[in-house]
Amino acid sequence: MIPVPTAETRTAITDRAGVVVNYRTGATVVLTGGALDEWLSAVRQANAPEPVTVTSPGASWGTHETAARLEAHVAPPWAWRVAALACVALTLTIRQTGRSERRFGRLVRLAGVGDALPPAGTAHARAAVRSVRWAARAIPARVACLEESTAASLLLAAGGRGNAWRHGVAADPIRLHAWISDEHGRPVDEPGHTDDYTPINTSNPFGAEPR
Repeated sequence: MIPVPTAETRTAITDRAGVVVNYRTGATVVLTGGALDEWLSAVRQANAPEPVTVTSPGASWGTHETAARLEAHVAPPWAWRVAALACVALTLTIRQTGRSERRFGRLVRLAGVGDALPPAGTAHARAAVRSVRWAARAIPARVACLEESTAASLLLAAGGRGNAWRHGVAADPIRLHAWISDEHGRPVDEPGHTDDYTPINTSNPFGAEPR
């Protein structure tokens, strides 16, 4: 079924298909052919963000994988550890609190709390990412790229830095990933193939007022 375009939907166009992500529910739909044409026509007529064209990384034949998160590094300074533990715990609490179908949207809102803050420098962003990875190892719960990047974004915002959370789509095969970027828009402490992902969260889908 073709979804209805809204201000909370994001569209990524690959060589062969369109990927539609609802930033409130996390529902993701892949459209092709006439269904994609119909969707794009509806987007042009609705109050919905313009589609983003996904940069093709070249044929991989589906042979490489994206890690849910990278290995943690040495233990960060004590202050970073305490703050990171709090941010990971808050992220997981918000993920589990409320309606399950709104879980993705809650994390998107949390990840965007620092959107209006100055972007983090590379060293600062790296410290936040590595601190969150350290903290995640101490908590017996699932912490994949969405939770990890959300907690790191929250940790940066607590220190007065933001505009770092990225959520993107890659093709061949189609896949999604979330990460932290630095002031230059570069992925922080990510594998090289994170560059295969094109960010689609070009603006806050929820506006300034949380829902």
